[in-house]
Amino acid sequence: MAAYDKADLERRMAGSVEALKSDLGGLRTGRASISLLDPVTVEVYGSHMPLNTIATVSVPEPRMISVQVWDKSNVGPADKAIRSAGLGLNPIVDGTTLRLPIPDLTEDRRKELAKLAGKYAEGARIAARNVRRDGMDSLKVDEKKGVISEDERKRLETEVQKLTDATIADIDAAATAKEKEILGK
Repeated sequence: MAAYDKADLERRMAGSVEALKSDLGGLRTGRASISLLDPVTVEVYGSHMPLNTIATVSVPEPRMISVQVWDKSNVGPADKAIRSAGLGLNPIVDGTTLRLPIPDLTEDRRKELAKLAGKYAEGARIAARNVRRDGMDSLKVDEKKGVISEDERKRLETEVQKLTDATIADIDAAATAKEKEILGK
């Protein structure tokens, strides 16, 4: 059986683009949004969990996010996770509720968010290149097993590279659009 699976590679590369778009959706451009806290993971019960699995997240006002933690023992870890997520949010603890006032976007904060968007994009590019590497490795395995010829391997490697190039172009386009949105250009 052949190790190379083009459909799997396409699915995984599309997944890296979708993950990037999800991460970029969490970067704010001035208004409070529940998706702002999507990248936040909290270390509770011995594992890392998304914030929305230990709390109810809501937006009671346009410039305020409210996080109602269900278990009082998780308030501290949730507060720490939000502060260390690099989102520039400083929770105000009120019992089991964390209030997150959304500060105005200053020029420095916009630049920080643009850098964070670039960091997310680089992570997505790395993921796409890892998928490419896996595809190339499986082609080499297929060639060694005699499933495909050397010419076929080279042709399929070119296809994998074209798919990678297209995926990275999609990643770059999404990152550039978000950076322009953040910087207000």
